[in-house]
Amino acid sequence: MQTKKDRQVSGDGTRSAELSHLDEQGKARMVDVTQKEETSRRAKAIGLVRMQPETLQKILNSEMKKGDVLAVARIAGIQAAKKCADLIPLCHPLPITGVDISFEPDGDQAMLKIVAECRVKGPTGVEMEALTAVSVSALTIYDMCKAVDKGMVITDIRLLEKSGGKSGDYRYEDTQD
Repeated sequence: MQTKKDRQVSGDGTRSAELSHLDEQGKARMVDVTQKEETSRRAKAIGLVRMQPETLQKILNSEMKKGDVLAVARIAGIQAAKKCADLIPLCHPLPITGVDISFEPDGDQAMLKIVAECRVKGPTGVEMEALTAVSVSALTIYDMCKAVDKGMVITDIRLLEKSGGKSGDYRYEDTQD
């Protein structure tokens, strides 16, 4: 198991291989991906918005006064994926080739599941773009519905899977069951 000390710059100024966003002196830097091969990369993220059952019904029946919540949240998520590098300081701007956002309502648990998938052909992955898309979609749902349900909870945002690149494929495995 990696300790906190293992993840930090050591006292002699060297850095852990896992901390590629730090230079030899421990200062933040943007990773140089100039020499990395461009490959097709994909990432999928998920998040949940829990709410009152009545709120979910209003969303599904297009009864919110601000308009079509899911259509606006989808557009917000797509825009967020495209602007990820403007929001996260050391994130590379990427020529995203595709973003898909879907919403899966769960009436029994009064929640919306948000799934975002981002694709790119480039030298670095799109995990942050997928996570940002889910986050901003969830925040947009909250914004459009807060007048009727201030108690909504945005939760469980995580990377589900990714493919492409040197580190290979990844799939989230829920080990808490």
